[in-house]
Amino acid sequence: MTGPFDQPDDAATPLDEEEKEGLIPSYITTRGELNEAEQANILEAAEWAFTRKRDVLDARFLDNLHTRMFKNVWKWAGTHRRTGKNVGVDAYLIPTELRRMIDDCRYWINHETYPPDEIAARFHHRLVWIHAYPNGNGRHARLATDLLLKSLNQPPFSWGQDNLVDAGQTRQRYVDALRAADKHDFAPLNAFVRS
Repeated sequence: MTGPFDQPDDAATPLDEEEKEGLIPSYITTRGELNEAEQANILEAAEWAFTRKRDVLDARFLDNLHTRMFKNVWKWAGTHRRTGKNVGVDAYLIPTELRRMIDDCRYWINHETYPPDEIAARFHHRLVWIHAYPNGNGRHARLATDLLLKSLNQPPFSWGQDNLVDAGQTRQRYVDALRAADKHDFAPLNAFVRS
């Protein structure tokens, strides 16, 4: 019998063995069951997050948001990763890079450096680029970005109007847009988030 981690998924950051042991529900045996459990937890967290004004530009809030999104599925929810991944900054740089991202974003808002959508897209890119958690970084960054947009009195992004967890053409456009942003070309990401 194969488990949820034996099934290939290019949408997920690979987990090390210790991180895999953090799975809470014992009934999960397939990738589909894992995705369903995570999605149910994320919907619960989104309902909580949008009930009142939140300070998205606070590292503790970002960690708490990740905890709320994955606390029923992963023991390490909301905890910064301690291992290297195929993406993201070195683990020891996570707190510093989060602080830098938050400070930059506050500056962009206060000085109207970019229009609100571009501020949100740049915030999203940086949060994904930092990759603070063992897994769930893209979903966390999308929810955090939509909360940032709410604080800027803007509607949430459409995110390509498709499921970005499952592999497919929309997810590939999203990944390509993030990679272009890695090279300081934000045009594809700015176009994608409202497509």
